[in-house]
Amino acid sequence: MQQEPTPLTRQLLIALPALAQTNFSRSVALICQHDEDGALGIVVNRPSEYTLGDVLSQMGIEGGDPAVRGQAVLAGGPVHQERGFVLHDGGVRWTSTVAIGGGLYLTTSRDILESMAAGEGPDHALVALGCAGWAPGQLEKELAENDWLTAPADSELLFTLPLETRWQAAAGRIGVDFAHLADYTGHA
Repeated sequence: MQQEPTPLTRQLLIALPALAQTNFSRSVALICQHDEDGALGIVVNRPSEYTLGDVLSQMGIEGGDPAVRGQAVLAGGPVHQERGFVLHDGGVRWTSTVAIGGGLYLTTSRDILESMAAGEGPDHALVALGCAGWAPGQLEKELAENDWLTAPADSELLFTLPLETRWQAAAGRIGVDFAHLADYTGHA
């Protein structure tokens, strides 16, 4: 049975300039799951040192269009950096897929990569190594401390925009221009 998503599921977390000295500096993370056990997200704007071709070769998966093999693999976060996560559209056709909502899915099984290499994968997908995780109440605390902005996710930002423009574009979706924002936060 599919759990009902919470308000933060399928939201983008946009790191405020105050997080400049952390692993999440200028990052945008999609919250894929948020419940009483905490939250899981994928950073969607930070490339890793690998291409999808590197990952497919390492896994012994042959084939793949050169454009698919050349796709950047993202650094999805500091947790489970040895695990692959595929954020995509196209439904629940693979073994380990979780519906995020709004036509987005997260798959962690090898079969989606095999499908992508065979030209039978989802229309839109990004592959990440690692994820971001928050313990129960941790994300809510960080939001209360003004570490993050939230914005609704959209396919263009997740799958089309160049990685280097996603941080400012995500903020712009809610009318924020980081050029006009101080690099510190506080409470009045």
